[in-house]
Amino acid sequence: MKPPAWKSITDSLKHSHAALRLADFLGRGRGRLRWLDHLNAPPAALHRPDLSNWENQTLAAAWLGHATLLIRIGELTILTDPVFSNRVGIGLGLLTAGPRRHLAPALSIGDLPKIDLILLSHAHYDHLDRPTLAALDKKIPIITSLGTSDLLADLGFRQITELRWGESSGLRSLQTPALQTSTLQTPAFQSPTLQITALKVAHWGARTFFDSHRGYNAYLLESLAAPRRRIVFGGDTAFGDHFADIRQSDPIDLAILGIGGYNPYLASHATPEQAWQMTDHLRAAHLLPMHHSTFRLSHEPTAEPLERLLTISGNDTRRIVIHQIGQQWSL
Repeated sequence: MKPPAWKSITDSLKHSHAALRLADFLGRGRGRLRWLDHLNAPPAALHRPDLSNWENQTLAAAWLGHATLLIRIGELTILTDPVFSNRVGIGLGLLTAGPRRHLAPALSIGDLPKIDLILLSHAHYDHLDRPTLAALDKKIPIITSLGTSDLLADLGFRQITELRWGESSGLRSLQTPALQTSTLQTPAFQSPTLQITALKVAHWGARTFFDSHRGYNAYLLESLAAPRRRIVFGGDTAFGDHFADIRQSDPIDLAILGIGGYNPYLASHATPEQAWQMTDHLRAAHLLPMHHSTFRLSHEPTAEPLERLLTISGNDTRRIVIHQIGQQWSL
């Protein structure tokens, strides 16, 4: 399958230091003037989450598209890698240079429930979208990867916590959440109800290829109040045994892992079969596949990742809890 036109252009520019510097500048826009992005809007998702009982759930998830999910764990609602833009990439005045959505987000920003935390895995445009973040409430705390706060602070966010692999942060389910960071070896939190731990993944974090100082994380979310729940949000990762080291004192209730973007980028993204194997590494009861059916970032057909995942799951298909954008699940 022929790659998208934007891909050949960006690939050629990766070798120009001046172009990369310019891309860094253009990639810091807030999308205010990109009205051409709103022309020929993508079709609506087939499903729309019903959040009428959302706050009564202790473990729930709704897939809004790509790596953007609403997660309910304990008494907290987390928004992961929020991308609500029609296109992602660098700003070129009236438009965005980058891939266009196949389907609109399952909810608009205005339809979101109260968000207690924004969780960012890394700085790539399809995961850290500044136009989307600029439209969100700046009082919401953010947990992000190492070396990415410069992309967030000028937007007005007041609480930004960067985590390295193995570091944790606690969040309280109060009107004004309080974040406190420590390493796993430091057992001091001031009565948090949720612990978020950054996990190692096989990916890369540079937004424009020369800013290689940026980190890239997955996260383990653990509710500390009964009923205790554990979720792994995988961000972007290639295959590896990095999840096998997570301590297994309690089961993983839900693994959220990417299954698309692998052809030919196996060094950065897992195949569906590899994502299924990493689900077993985690001994997760359920898998929510993401990072497919939203943007065309690689060469595989749009429907292929989910089809391959359902095939490899065999008799365990029930463990795969969401198939289409806009669907939701609760335990």
